[in-house]
Amino acid sequence: QVQLVESGGGLVQAGGSLRLSCKTSGLTFGSYVMGWFRQAPGNDREFVANIRRSGPGTVYPDSVKGRFTMSRDNARNTVYLQMNSLKPEDTAVYYCAADLDSVKLRIGVAEYWGQGTQVTVSS
Repeated sequence: QVQLVESGGGLVQAGGSLRLSCKTSGLTFGSYVMGWFRQAPGNDREFVANIRRSGPGTVYPDSVKGRFTMSRDNARNTVYLQMNSLKPEDTAVYYCAADLDSVKLRIGVAEYWGQGTQVTVSS
């Protein structure tokens, strides 16, 4: 049974930092492209970051570029999202996603998703 479990969300003041984790099980982790998405109330799910199966390749939208950093630890079957200089508009539920197909993951139709973790940034 494939599971993706996010953790690390919470309440933080604007300008602060959080580090999200997504621990996976039941899949061959090193074969999967991994990503982060977020969804605020009333909004569509938004792409935040993705990372290649190995190596340093990452992609970010302009909304988070320079503030967020995604990484993966294949030995621990875990990906991370380091979020710095947080803004109130970053408030959302953050979801971890996995897919063998990088295109599917990038456009938000990944095969596997976590349950989400709430991030709230106060002004």
